[in-house]
Amino acid sequence: MRARTAPRSARHTSPRGGPALAGLAVLGVLATSLTGCGGEENEDTTLTVFAAASLQDTFTEIADEFEAEHADVDVRLNFDGSSGLAEQIQGGAPADVFASADTQTMDTLVADDLVESPEPFATNTLEIAVPPDNPAGIATFADLAGPDVRLVICAPEVPCGHATAQVASDAGVTLAPVSEEQSVTDVLGKVTTGEADAGLVYVTDVTAAGEDVQGIPFEESKDVVNTYPIAPVTDSEHGDLAAEFVTMVRSDAGRQVLTEAGFGTP
Repeated sequence: MRARTAPRSARHTSPRGGPALAGLAVLGVLATSLTGCGGEENEDTTLTVFAAASLQDTFTEIADEFEAEHADVDVRLNFDGSSGLAEQIQGGAPADVFASADTQTMDTLVADDLVESPEPFATNTLEIAVPPDNPAGIATFADLAGPDVRLVICAPEVPCGHATAQVASDAGVTLAPVSEEQSVTDVLGKVTTGEADAGLVYVTDVTAAGEDVQGIPFEESKDVVNTYPIAPVTDSEHGDLAAEFVTMVRSDAGRQVLTEAGFGTP
């Protein structure tokens, strides 16, 4: 039986102050696979997966299953806004797999030959998240434009921000957010801490937040659907394992995890 270097709940990173940051110091010493001789022990291979922040719960579950089927592999999960993760890969950050919250961000890496053969695996749409008591009385998308509403959205370069801008344009609604965040989990955090009256996040984020927020669906969201692609990173040192992880995400078992979390099928 292999020794665990860190509990699974503390093995991933998350954007700006997320709970997973507590495990970052531990993750920094996760070893890559080494072949020894004599009395040396072989250490586990680390597979590094960069994934959109909205995938945190589902990819943690899928990574657990992947590790269960690969006794000598530790999966390191790095969650953040898709555009930020893409910039890290473009800057040479070591990664084996990239999962984006939209095709546009993935396409930037395709153009640079940094990923191999992206494949869609899920879809998602926006939903309004408000505190449980809904202090601003939000009921519709148009209500978000109210002069006294403290609205938080994703920055336009982030997939959820791009979707927000498209919905607002299509609906003819001018939004005036008090803050634009670099990931959907940052937006959700502003709502759950009471710093915002409303935020635009994904349906799956509202589901994951449980009783911490109230979700308000809106009709305009159905016309703006984000498709999530996944791909091995071209220079991965663990190409075969990266391809296997992609296969697991797109398998029936992976799809079940995603569906239960509220993701749609591409």
